Amino acid sequence: MLRSLCATLSLKPTGHGRLLFMLHPRRDMHSRNKTAMELIAKGWSALKEVDRVIDYCELNDRRLLPLLRTAKENFELALEADNSNTHARYWLAKLHLKYHVPGKCLAVGAALLVEAANMGDPDAQYELGCRLRVEHDYFSSDQQAFYYLEKAVDQLHPGALYLLGAVYLTGDCVKQDLASAMWCFHRASEKNIF
Repeated sequence: MLRSLCATLSLKPTGHGRLLFMLHPRRDMHSRNKTAMELIAKGWSALKEVDRVIDYCELNDRRLLPLLRTAKENFELALEADNSNTHARYWLAKLHLKYHVPGKCLAVGAALLVEAANMGDPDAQYELGCRLRVEHDYFSSDQQAFYYLEKAVDQLHPGALYLLGAVYLTGDCVKQDLASAMWCFHRASEKNIF
């Protein structure tokens, strides 16, 4: 294929740059993704430190605020660097929904979680499926929860496999199916979640 491409293109002395650009059209995508992943790693590290000490202090302790700000800033910068990065979207959503971060907004967290789930992030799909299964005063949808859990199972997310196995076993919002439940539990055990 490369030979036929090179044979059909008439290369002029200045045409090599165009040929290389045509062969690597997403060359700049790698650097944006690498920058975003480095920022996500910094934010995730700050969140792990918060998780480590949060049990020993109050939710709005002043010592946690710098770590939470660092995590939020890094996740936001990662989204600016690569807007299609689902990990940054997921972790920023989790930050808004779970932690007492300055500028916390549950609506923004929910919107980011839905976007990350719709973009195909299995962790976001599992998280959204779990949140939709919980009875809320304003909103609860077993069908949508099942939809997102199935999407996460398609990507073999271990938590989603276990939860969907439990749904099939109990027949909660679907017809009881022991074979599907056993398949889900078997695949989850292969992922070592038990």
